[in-house]
Amino acid sequence: MAFAWRAANVSYLQYSQICARAVRNSLKNEQRLVAQKREEQGLKFAKWANGKQGELNPVVAEVKSA
Repeated sequence: MAFAWRAANVSYLQYSQICARAVRNSLKNEQRLVAQKREEQGLKFAKWANGKQGELNPVVAEVKSA
C-alpha cells in the first residue's frame, strides 16, 4: 500500500509543508499570528578575520516585481 503523498506525486517535504500550512490556517487569529511568525526564516552571515567573527548581517532576498 502506497502512502497518500506518494500517490499524489509529491515529495514528503512538500506533503509536510502542505499539512503545516493547513494546521496554521485552522488556528484562531492570535495563535495563527504566533505560528506565522515562527514560520518565517532568516539567514545571517558574518565575515571572519584573524580567527574572530565579525558582525552578523541578515541576508535579504530581493523581491522582483513582474
